[in-house]
Amino acid sequence: MTVAKAVVLVVDDEVRSQEALRRTLEEDFTVLAAGSADEAAALMGREFVHILLCDQRMPGTSGVDFLKQVRQQWPDTVRIIISGFTDAEDIIAGINEAGIWQYILKPWHPEQLLLTLRGAAELWRLQQAHQRLTLELRESPEVVRRRVREKQGRARADAAFSRLVRSAQSPLNEVCRLAERVAPHEMSILITGESGTGKELLARAVHYASRRADGAFVVENCGAVPDTLLESELFGHKRGAYTGAYEDRVGLFQQADGGTIFLDEIGETSPAFQVKLLRALQGGEIRPLGSPRAISVDVRVITATNRDLEADVRSGRFREDLYYRLAGMKLHLPPLRERPMDIPLIAAELLDARRDQAERHAALLAPETLRCLEAYAWPGNVRELQNEIMRMLALADADRLGAELLSPAVRSAGGKVAAAPAARDENTGTGGLRGRVERIEAEVIRETLARLRGNKSRAAEELGLSRVGLRAKLARYGLERAE
Repeated sequence: MTVAKAVVLVVDDEVRSQEALRRTLEEDFTVLAAGSADEAAALMGREFVHILLCDQRMPGTSGVDFLKQVRQQWPDTVRIIISGFTDAEDIIAGINEAGIWQYILKPWHPEQLLLTLRGAAELWRLQQAHQRLTLELRESPEVVRRRVREKQGRARADAAFSRLVRSAQSPLNEVCRLAERVAPHEMSILITGESGTGKELLARAVHYASRRADGAFVVENCGAVPDTLLESELFGHKRGAYTGAYEDRVGLFQQADGGTIFLDEIGETSPAFQVKLLRALQGGEIRPLGSPRAISVDVRVITATNRDLEADVRSGRFREDLYYRLAGMKLHLPPLRERPMDIPLIAAELLDARRDQAERHAALLAPETLRCLEAYAWPGNVRELQNEIMRMLALADADRLGAELLSPAVRSAGGKVAAAPAARDENTGTGGLRGRVERIEAEVIRETLARLRGNKSRAAEELGLSRVGLRAKLARYGLERAE
C-alpha cells in the first residue's frame, strides 16, 4: 500500500528560496508554495497542510505573526520558522504564543532540514493518533469509525473527481455535479459515452463519494471476456465445475461485497448472460458455477457502454428489464470534440505526467501545436490525445513540441487554425477577434509574471486561474521560456 506524502507549505517571498526548498523536499513531501502570508492563508483554506515552513522576514506580516494566526485557525498544522540569526530575539519572544515547533537558522543544510521535516511529519501523525484515542475514550468505537470513514471518503472523493480534468466552462462540470449528488444514494448508475471519455474515472469517483468508499472498487470489461469465462469471473466457480477448473475461484461480485463493481462495455454481453446478471441483481445473490447453493452479496453496480442501449432494447438485442435495472441514473460523458476548452488543460496534465518518463523535463507544447489539438475532432477522445502527447515526446529533438511532430490527421485538421497567426499583422492589429483577445491575454499574463518575479501561484490567484489553467496558457502562448 502506498502511503501518501505529507504536505508541506513553504511561505517565502523570495522565489529562489522557494525553489531551493522545493528541490530539497519534493522527493519526500508534497510541496506547496506561497509568496506572502495572505497567499498562504488562502491556500490553506483550499488545501490540507500538515507542515508549515515559514520565513520570518516577509512584507506586510512577519513569520511569527502569521504563525499566531495559523495556530488559531489550523491548530493541527506543525509550525516551523526559518530565519537568520538577527531575528532570533523576535522569534524566541513569540515562540510560545505562535506554537512554533522548531526554529531553523539560515543558511540551512539540506540533510538537517530533511531530518527536521521528517520529525514534523511524525509529530503530526502522533498528534492525530492521540486525538483518535481521546475520542475513543469519550465515544463508542462505532461512532469514531464512522467519523473517520466519512472524513476519508470526502477526501478520496475530492481527489477522484479532480482526476476528471476540466475547465470552468466545461460541460463535464454538470455531469460531475450530478454524479456527486447521486453518489451517496444506493442506486445503480449507467454511464454512457464514447470510448476514451473517462467512464471508469467517473465510476471510481462515484464510489469514493459514496457510503461504500471503504469497500472494494472492482472493475471488469465485459466486452473483453467470452460469456463462458465472464460468468466465472463475476460469480466464481467451484473446483471441477468445468474442464480446467482445478480450484475454487472467488468471483468479482464476492470480492466487491460491501463495495462497488464497475462493469464496462455492458452492451457487448449476450442475451443469455443478461438473464443471469438480471437474476443476480434482482435477488442480491450469486451462484458460483458448480455450487449447489447461492451466496448473498451486497454490491452497488455501476455499468458503462459506448453503445445506444435504448436502441438495442428496441431491437431486442438488450433486455428491457435489465436495462431499467441498470439505468437507475444515467450519466453521459460528452466527447472531447464537444469540450475543446478542456483540451489545453488535459494536454498539459498528460505532458506533466510523462515528461519524466520521456526524460524531457522542460518539454513544452508550442502555441501552434495547441491550436491544432483544439481543432481536431478526436474520435479516440482522451486516449487518442494521450497517444499524440507520447508521440511528440518520442519524436522531439528539442524541448519545444511543435505542430510538425503531430500525426498527419491532427496536423491537417488544425492546419487552417495553426496558420492563422501568420496571417495577422501584429503591428496593425488586424485579424479575428479571437486573435486580438489572445494577444491581449498573453501580454497581461507576461506583465503579471514579470511584476510578481515569476511567482506562478500568486500570478494564478491574481488572474483568477488555477495553477493548471495558468500552466496551460503559458504553454499555449509560448511564455514558459520568456518567463
